[in-house]
Amino acid sequence: MPIDQRVIALYVPKLFTLLKGGYGVADFRRDALAGLTVSIVALPLSMALAIASGASPEKGLHTAIVAGLLISLLGGSRVQIGGPTAAFVPVVFNVIEKFGYGGLILCTLLAGFMLIAAGVLRIGTLLKYIPKPVITGFTAGIAVSIFSSQVKDLLGLHLDKVPGEFFARWETYFHSASTWTPAAAALSVATVAFIVLLRRWRPALPGFLISVGLGVVFVALVHPSIETIGSRFGAIPSALPAFAIPPIPFERTLELFPSSFTIAFLAGVESLLSAVVADGMIGGRHRSNCELVAQGVANAASALFGGLPATGALARTATNVRAGARTPVAGVMHALFLLVFMLALAPLMAWVPLATLAAILVVVAWNMAEIESFRHLMSGPVGDRVVLVLTFVLTVVFDLTVAIEVGIVLAAFLFMHRMSEVVAMESNVSLIEEDRADDPASDDQRAQLPPGVEAFQISGPLFFAVANRLDDVLNQFPKPPRQFILRMRLVPLIDASGVTALTQMIERCRRQGIGVILSGLREQPAAILAQMGVVEDGTTLRFATDFQHALRLAST
Repeated sequence: MPIDQRVIALYVPKLFTLLKGGYGVADFRRDALAGLTVSIVALPLSMALAIASGASPEKGLHTAIVAGLLISLLGGSRVQIGGPTAAFVPVVFNVIEKFGYGGLILCTLLAGFMLIAAGVLRIGTLLKYIPKPVITGFTAGIAVSIFSSQVKDLLGLHLDKVPGEFFARWETYFHSASTWTPAAAALSVATVAFIVLLRRWRPALPGFLISVGLGVVFVALVHPSIETIGSRFGAIPSALPAFAIPPIPFERTLELFPSSFTIAFLAGVESLLSAVVADGMIGGRHRSNCELVAQGVANAASALFGGLPATGALARTATNVRAGARTPVAGVMHALFLLVFMLALAPLMAWVPLATLAAILVVVAWNMAEIESFRHLMSGPVGDRVVLVLTFVLTVVFDLTVAIEVGIVLAAFLFMHRMSEVVAMESNVSLIEEDRADDPASDDQRAQLPPGVEAFQISGPLFFAVANRLDDVLNQFPKPPRQFILRMRLVPLIDASGVTALTQMIERCRRQGIGVILSGLREQPAAILAQMGVVEDGTTLRFATDFQHALRLAST
């Protein structure tokens, strides 16, 4: 049976597609500069993430080099940058603590195979349906866990080992508070302040790398007793990442399976979220299942080179776009520059103070917490708030595996409860379809629209499994309309994820100078929109009682 060529096209790496379409010297110059910029950000961050995960710093560099290279070579996104990320820190730390580094290698291998299978089975689109409260809840919980894991190095506490459990960890900190090192604490505070101020006044400068350089100078000239990478881990090897398989406890595969699933889930969700954000920044479209296969291959290869789990890194991808990246060549160059830096600067890296790296991770955790998003979702429906808070608490107090499982199951039950409250449902219609006239005798809805006006109708509940499709509506127009009517009379309910997607679409229209008119809002959607601050402003967003009212507004 011949394979459908359209299916094969879904797995063709973006690099191949873009190079086939033409690639010149000017393109390479822009990609190389972007890759250099991202590598400068990734250098200190990769080491800091490895240390926070309970591994040696070179493991983070090896992951960024090996996995970052493969994600760019094989991925389905034009500008995705791959490597270790903060999302993995709690789960990796717990796996290493319970099963040793060999257990982590097995976990990462299994996660890689799961991701490849998910891509082949075309599950990539399903991962985009994870409810927003679940994602925000475990992301904020991870941020708290990262901060909690860095207190020892932030304050320079004299501890042999930091417990993995949240409450036990803080109890240990409390009993060891008298052992703090004032110089290390001062360096941590100064580093955080320096990065924050630099981002405000000189955002184009590489704050992480500059802060690391200043920390090295401080240790070398002012306070050499502060703990550094060299004093804790020894010298960083100035050699290529070596292909080697450490002892792997295959007999504990069943015990490690939940952690492997968590790693695969995080890698899949974070990489696709990063790819979606990158699409919005460059106006492109990624291949989700191709991206999952690339993530799987990259994680398997990282494990075989002794590295950590990897995924698409949102902050580094955004930096790549802002630096002018055009194609995945920028990601390839980022990995090669990192390799050069590791080989050339390994002796210097031993002088990097751990307090500085801990401060960098505090900044990363703050950015990751998405406080504004958390606050916004807390103004949503009660059910969404329960899912958000419960996922957050479970991530902090227990672990990410439990939080994700409970959050998704609870969100599913919440959705079923909402569906049971819908009295009238329209069957056999697509969830988002092109608008049709109210009058059945009319065969041409578009003929009724004034020039420069487009209309779409949403049929059915606008909940987390549908919300991501809103962004696709605007992409279907050959040119941006002057006014966009979104008909919602057939939407019986909306949840927090739907409001978030609707808000993002309205903001995108605002940037493009498109006016949005919401017509026929029913009671529950109108109440939730008002509750979450989506109100008409008279220009970008207006409300209409029905479609005819919307047409009159669009004509003015």
